[in-house]
Amino acid sequence: MSRADELFIQNCRDILANGVWDTDQQVRPRWEDGAAAHTVKKFGIVNRYDLREEFPVQTIRRMAFISAVDELLWIWQKKSNNVHDLGSHIWDAWADETGSIGKAYGYQLGVKHRYAEGEFDQVDRVLFELKHNPASRRIMTNIYNHHDLSEMALYPCAYSMTFNVSGRTLNAVLNQRSQDMLTANGWNVMQYAALLCMMAQVSGLEAGELVHVIADAHIYDRHVPVVEEIIARAPYPAPKLWIDPEVRDFYAFTKDSLKLEGYQFHALDTAIPVAV
Repeated sequence: MSRADELFIQNCRDILANGVWDTDQQVRPRWEDGAAAHTVKKFGIVNRYDLREEFPVQTIRRMAFISAVDELLWIWQKKSNNVHDLGSHIWDAWADETGSIGKAYGYQLGVKHRYAEGEFDQVDRVLFELKHNPASRRIMTNIYNHHDLSEMALYPCAYSMTFNVSGRTLNAVLNQRSQDMLTANGWNVMQYAALLCMMAQVSGLEAGELVHVIADAHIYDRHVPVVEEIIARAPYPAPKLWIDPEVRDFYAFTKDSLKLEGYQFHALDTAIPVAV
């Protein structure tokens, strides 16, 4: 059984059995027919994935790994906030007529700040510290910039990464304020596991643990039947991650630099309602 499957099943069962519904509250998200999109949630879920043991990809449903990596590179490598730079259409609903999502995600990572060693944006600062000061306990990014929230089409969900080197092992903590378990959990886990592997490789380190901290882990009301169907399935073993060993510059990675080998998965034929 994939570790990603194991934790997803465990989390969803806990949310469905012991979670708190928000049906007595006013909520922002809406379904396409205009109805309020209510959720059942658990507060403060923490999951750990050891990338030395396996790469965390769900098998109880097909995960669009290449599209997930493409979005990650759009944010972390291109530092873009324009959907025209993205291969998929997952952000189209949040974009304006020019394709911009405002001062969100990639925009925040690309803003330069002054340090004693010179000017760096957040990504370049992480890369610099991992190579030149790996003992630092200050290697982190944060895109939840209160000053710019009013100019973001969507407040950041996965908003902070903290990198920490133990010996020659690179570990990281992903902090997420909100997680739609059905549509985003598996996606974010494999994305940031891939980021950790890329950062480790270009820094001459081994990828270790990804710790995922979710403040509000929820399942939407109309997603419940789909979640119940998925978590009843028998998982397959985790696939292997192949990452191009020749790439030593973070900005040289492409979506084709990473592949899943031996990936078995269950098809998902049921349409998933979208809340916006």
